[in-house]
Amino acid sequence: MAARLCFLRLCFLVVVVRFATTVAPSFAADDPFVAGFAERDISPKVGMEAPGGYGKAYHRSFHDPCKARAAVFGHGATRVAVVGIDALFIRKQSVARIRDAVHAQCGIAREAILIGASHSHSAGPVGFFLPGEFDGADPFVKELVYEKTVVANAEYLADVERWIGEAICEADAKKVPARCAVGFGNEEQAAFNRRFRMQSGFSVTHPGQGNPDIIEPAGPIDPLVGVLGAWDSDGKLLGCVVNFACHCTTGPGGISADYVYYIERSVRGVFGDQAGVVFLAGMAGDVTQVDNRSPYQIRQFGEVSSRYVGGRVGAEAVKTLLAMEQHAAPTTPVATARSMLTIKRRPPSADRVTRCVELVKKGIENVDATEWTFAKEIVILAERVRREPIVEVELQAIQVGPAVFLACPAEYFVQHGLEIRAGSKFPFTFPVSLANDCVGYVPTEEAFGPRGGGYETRLTSYSNLEPTAGRQISDGLIQLASTLTPGPVPSAPKLPEAVRKVWPYGALPPELD
Repeated sequence: MAARLCFLRLCFLVVVVRFATTVAPSFAADDPFVAGFAERDISPKVGMEAPGGYGKAYHRSFHDPCKARAAVFGHGATRVAVVGIDALFIRKQSVARIRDAVHAQCGIAREAILIGASHSHSAGPVGFFLPGEFDGADPFVKELVYEKTVVANAEYLADVERWIGEAICEADAKKVPARCAVGFGNEEQAAFNRRFRMQSGFSVTHPGQGNPDIIEPAGPIDPLVGVLGAWDSDGKLLGCVVNFACHCTTGPGGISADYVYYIERSVRGVFGDQAGVVFLAGMAGDVTQVDNRSPYQIRQFGEVSSRYVGGRVGAEAVKTLLAMEQHAAPTTPVATARSMLTIKRRPPSADRVTRCVELVKKGIENVDATEWTFAKEIVILAERVRREPIVEVELQAIQVGPAVFLACPAEYFVQHGLEIRAGSKFPFTFPVSLANDCVGYVPTEEAFGPRGGGYETRLTSYSNLEPTAGRQISDGLIQLASTLTPGPVPSAPKLPEAVRKVWPYGALPPELD
């Protein structure tokens, strides 16, 4: 049996490679390494829908701007774009239109553009669903989608797509010869696994602070703060890419980039407002700012929480940039690779759908609100499975010298992110979630097992891939990274042979009189 499973794993990997595409480095010997950064404000208007929940909610105030932050790196004819957007997620339809527009305007290859969402719950209405997506559905289902669930604002979504494209093309136009360095900071007190093994034998998401039935966390965290920095020839920081695994759910109040705002303020406070700060979310599907085991009555949401998480992560980014600034050098190669997986959805049983339809028709005001909400989700999921029983999942690798960004479109469990980094041959591997699309939560197989459970394994129209999806994605990303060759790690020149030239002020015995 073990041999057969191994054979099947190998067969799967062969399929991934067969359908992969790679943009190999293309350059002349004297081509410089270049980098450029740019941003656009993509803030929604007060009154627009606020995503993040399963029902309608609306923005009532403004805290700080949501942004699209772009970095373009190039060497010779090869360019890659890495974009972080302050959004709950982005759908593949939008990504395709952005890639087409950027390719037409400035020539960057479509497959060389990575667009990752921060998952801010305080951002604009880019989904859950798209306008017109369920126009052909049963009127009952269509009403549940359009009237009872978050739907993208068509005008705002078109603006966001245009703004992201503008940011990429401006970053490309602003490219200059650059020196680059890559490193990791370490932050262990800003993010916590939110799933816990309980006395009941099952796992629970957010059991409540101080719950005596908690045994232990059901998963780890990823404390590494990945940082890639680029400096111009005068030593000024052009910008950086920061990668960290934690839900953007601190909610400082109003429209906001969430804690990413404070990461940006931290970096710019030291290096100047010209510095671009591109944030890419790590694998944070089961990781948030909430410390369920804290013995103190502390605020774990709101302004103070947002400042705490962003300030601590931003401080690590600053420390890392300072430590590697003098080691920066032209960093090559620049390359990208991409593959597509096809993964099945988990369909709800016919009996369950029937029961859920009956419950939903009673109205949310007449039944338990949570039961009604997730019954609604099952009804919508049944229609989604009917239309699209198999999901295409894009995997992407973006390489800048010794660093590789390995991206998938899931709210992906942190354990898989750690496994991907361990399985990558790159010295600096940055796992990126919610990139180029959104396929919902993708837990580990253990979370679906006898001691599993919790919110993330709940079947909804948002999260519904088969239990092996996580393993398929991690295997695929590790395989994708193996098709690329890491470049050298930048470092300052070594000291020449030892020279016994002592500072004359200090070259004397103790003076006692």
